[in-house]
Order: sequence, then C-alpha cells, then structure tokens
Amino acid sequence: MVDAGTPNLAQGQLAQDFVRFAVEAGVLRFGEFKTKAGRLSPYFFNAGLFDDGRKLGLLAEFYAKALLESGIEFDMVFGPAYKGIPLAATVAVELARRGRNVPFAYNRKEAKDHGEGGTLVGAPLAGRVLIIDDVMSAGTAARESIALIRAAGATPHAVAIALDRQEKATENGQDVEHSAVQYVRHQLGLQVCAIARLADLLLYLEGKGEPEMAAHHQRVLAYRQRYGVNER
Repeated sequence: MVDAGTPNLAQGQLAQDFVRFAVEAGVLRFGEFKTKAGRLSPYFFNAGLFDDGRKLGLLAEFYAKALLESGIEFDMVFGPAYKGIPLAATVAVELARRGRNVPFAYNRKEAKDHGEGGTLVGAPLAGRVLIIDDVMSAGTAARESIALIRAAGATPHAVAIALDRQEKATENGQDVEHSAVQYVRHQLGLQVCAIARLADLLLYLEGKGEPEMAAHHQRVLAYRQRYGVNER
C-alpha cells in the first residue's frame, strides 16, 4: 500500500473543487487509457479539453489560488510550448486580477528568423521563473524549460501543474521509485505546486457514494497501489 503522503500545499477544499470541476468539464475521464509509459491507466487527464473561455478562466483561477496559497515566491511565469502557452497567459491575467502582477513569456518550438527572431516570446526572462504546465509525466518539458531559462540568464525556481499523478516515472523503459514531480523537486531543486494530486482524486471518488464512482475508485486505487510512489 502506498502512503497517502504529506499534505500538498494546495490540498484540501481547493483540490476537491478542482477535481470536481475537471470531472464535470470532461477533462478528467475514466475508462482504460494507455499512458506514455505504456501503462493502462483507469483515468485520463486531458488539459486540452479546457477548450472554451469559461473553462480556461476557471482553470486559471485554480492555478492562481493554489500558487498564492503555496507561498512560493517568483518574479515571472513561463509557459512551455504548446499547452503551457495559454496557461501562462491566463494565469498571469488572473494573478494580476488578484493583485499579483508579474510578466510572462513562452517559447516557440522553432526559432523565428524574422521580426524579433529567436524562440522566446514575451517579457525577457529574468529573476526567479515559475514554469506553468498541465501535468508532469517524465519531466521532459520541465528540463527543456530549465535549460532555456538558464541560457537566458534567469533562475528556474518552481513549477506549477494542475495534477500530480503520483506515479513512478520510467527511465530507459524501466519503472523507477520516484515520480517526475519528485525528480524535479529533489534532483533539479525546483519547488512544485500541484492544484491536486491522485490522492485527491481518490478522496473525491470515495466521497461520492455512487456505485459507478465506487467502481472507478477501486480501479484507480489498484493502479495507485501498483504504480504509485511513496511521498517524501
């Protein structure tokens, strides 16, 4: 049995509200889905389905609340291409609405050879940079963002994600004992703020009291017991 883990900085009612929102929006779905690691997961979180103004606005509110509650200090936000681009922009808007106005930037996949040129767009990268993304499966996007930020002379300081899957990462096709989030925290030295974790999803399913949700709870729990990590 995997430990429930230490409380997340954004855990509690905010996390439960977010899980409910993601389920009702159809972003968090249940069934059988193949992950990047080749596992068959009983749930799937597709942030690309936050696909209208209302949903994206509410998502930005959750990010902003989680970040402000976390106490993590940062000087600007950065969105890795592609999903991180609208996230960085909308979260910057929401933070400003809450009295925390910070610059934002993002990168292109391919360098532009005209106009301002280069791969970076937006405010110059400077100070402590917060990377905003949806989920972290292998930490690849985080590592690429860290390299870009350091190359620009700024400091990669923290990462904000919507959902921490709390499951083992893979290296060279083999499961390892740490998750991508733990790797970023302990090996790369960045703080991580997740709006919700897999533990919060399990708590949500357990509390619904519906036969269908109870079945989902058992499948997700079995998946966590097989692939989950001990929080430390």
